[in-house]
Amino acid sequence: MSSLISTANRLKDHYWPLVKSRQTFLLALTGAAGCLCQQPSPPDWLRFSGMTGSLLITISGCTVLNMVLDRDIDRKMVRTSQRPLAAGQVNIRTAASLGAALVALGLFWAAMLSMLYFVVILTGAGLNVLVYTLWLKRRSAWSILWGGVAGGMPILAGRVLAVSRIDVLGLLLALVIVCWIPSHSLTLGMLYSADYLNAGVPTFLSVYGVAVTRLAVALSSLATALLMVAACARLSLPALAFIFLVATSIGLVGLASFVWAYSSRQAVSALYKYSSLYMLVSMLLLAINGFK
Repeated sequence: MSSLISTANRLKDHYWPLVKSRQTFLLALTGAAGCLCQQPSPPDWLRFSGMTGSLLITISGCTVLNMVLDRDIDRKMVRTSQRPLAAGQVNIRTAASLGAALVALGLFWAAMLSMLYFVVILTGAGLNVLVYTLWLKRRSAWSILWGGVAGGMPILAGRVLAVSRIDVLGLLLALVIVCWIPSHSLTLGMLYSADYLNAGVPTFLSVYGVAVTRLAVALSSLATALLMVAACARLSLPALAFIFLVATSIGLVGLASFVWAYSSRQAVSALYKYSSLYMLVSMLLLAINGFK
């Protein structure tokens, strides 16, 4: 019994953090929202479960591989220095094997559901691990744009699985995430600028300065809000849900505008937290819309 408890604790303390559960859950939720937001027929719950499972596993695997590739950066940053790989708590080969196995399993499951769905998920995984993390993260502040494109693939994949094609709504929803992720990353870079500078990771703040970064955050947040409202208008959300979404979108733009004007650490931190909550609530509204 003590051996089982010890193994469970090791999995919880050393391996579970490798998948960044909150980030992984939010990305999988975007996929669920894309799938459910406008069902042409009653949901196929078996197919939906397969989509959720394949997304969660693939995203988890990509996150583990990112942790493997970024372990040297993480050691140099106060915010990330205690992550399992950075702290030497998990064997590198074991983690790499786990990540690769999860990605392979998730992609195999995706291929069993739909080949177009599989292609979208594969594209997202490739952009995330190979283009964003391995190639551009240490070279260019614009890597966040490609991270945003990779982050837009789950919601597009969910939509693809629901309607068996890439349509305007799916692309519009993906663009929401493409615009939201860079803004989210820019605020994180502003909050932990010293960490990124010490690790040698280029950010908008270190390359282009405070004024350009603040403007980029404001424009990215504005684009996110406008695209989200446009997508929800196209979906014909119920009046109260749509009004609520517009109000929260105005809040996002207002807070981003305040950061643009003043850029206090408190305002940046508030925007970082609010934008995560905004995306969570928006995705839940989209998912629920499929049951109206």
